[in-house]
Amino acid sequence: MKESRRVVVTGLGVVSPVGSRVDVCWENLTAGRNAIGPITHFDPEGYKAKLAAEVRDFDPLDYMDRSETLRSDLYAQYAVGAAVQAVKESGVIGSLPDERIGVYFGSGIGGLNTICTEIAKLDAQGPRRVSSLLVPMMIANMASGMIAIRFGCRGPAMPAVTACASGSNAIGEAVRAIRHGYADAMIAGGAEASIVPVGIAGFVNMKALSTSEDPDAASLPFDARRAGFVIGEGAGALVLEEYEHALRRGARIYGEICGYGSTCDAYHITAPHPEAEGGARAMVQALSEAGYAGTERVYVNAHGTGTPLNDAGETLAIKKALGAEAAARALVSSTKSMTGHMLGAAGALEAIVCLKVLQTGIVPPTINLREPDPACDLNYVPNKAVQAEIDLCISNSLGFGGHNASLAFRRV
Repeated sequence: MKESRRVVVTGLGVVSPVGSRVDVCWENLTAGRNAIGPITHFDPEGYKAKLAAEVRDFDPLDYMDRSETLRSDLYAQYAVGAAVQAVKESGVIGSLPDERIGVYFGSGIGGLNTICTEIAKLDAQGPRRVSSLLVPMMIANMASGMIAIRFGCRGPAMPAVTACASGSNAIGEAVRAIRHGYADAMIAGGAEASIVPVGIAGFVNMKALSTSEDPDAASLPFDARRAGFVIGEGAGALVLEEYEHALRRGARIYGEICGYGSTCDAYHITAPHPEAEGGARAMVQALSEAGYAGTERVYVNAHGTGTPLNDAGETLAIKKALGAEAAARALVSSTKSMTGHMLGAAGALEAIVCLKVLQTGIVPPTINLREPDPACDLNYVPNKAVQAEIDLCISNSLGFGGHNASLAFRRV
């Protein structure tokens, strides 16, 4: 069998609650700044959950013309914004035939803003008032389609739709497309914009959301007080490139994506497996591909949502995958303590965090971790960032439906 090719990252882009540029986002994460606050996208009076992590510094007109904004849902606008940043930094467009560049961009839900707006029109004004653009604006593949159109990418283009694992699955499958010769470069990531009335109502009624009204006591990964996640939004984009091609053109290389694992619990539509079997297997697959020897200095960007079952289960998965002694030595943190849970965009942003950890040697904290839970007994980098030499980073994403994805990163 032909040896698989190495895949590196040559461009990054972010639209997030903690900043809509990579440098701003990273500064805020390492400073431990909390982006959670009162919902402003709509009036949350009457809703049990009143907090969210909203994007506050994004103008779609910085990335597309006004007519495009009228034909696209907010989630796709976030995706295009992050992709434009990543592609501009990378400089990959023009270095390869269009047919050798593809786009894999995930979204757990797609155009929920559009769906809500058009259903309200239907109810109030009848079917003739529903937009003719409803379908292309709401479908979850449109972010990848718009990015491909924007940059003329005629290689493979599709979404990953695996709930909260969508961004990580999109990146991992893009890695495989390059490894096995189906493309030489890929624009990959995830986007979500679901802070809308029906989204909040649905999540809170299934008891998934925190109902705290204190921003510093709402998203509490690994803390004994945790009682649900805080919804976030945004997008993350990475330009992935075959290593030798990146070297030949003198591209800046952030790091190598050296491992990917993808599994399913096949257990329950929302609850994780009680023995963390699927999550552990995804990590083991990624670690195996990365050549993990058990002695490396490891950082894990945990899925870490702040729900009781997820955090205890993920702790168990990390112990099973790394081994108890190595897990005790590892640094683990959840940046969702600051960004909230960006759903299908989370894995993309957190992949970027891992690359920045390798680049800078700074590990961002899990903020507001005040009351340790005996079931969560690893080093979660509480409250303040630390300086550390890291050899290998792992990013975990665990989604409804039992979807598990892990990505592994090393320096080049």
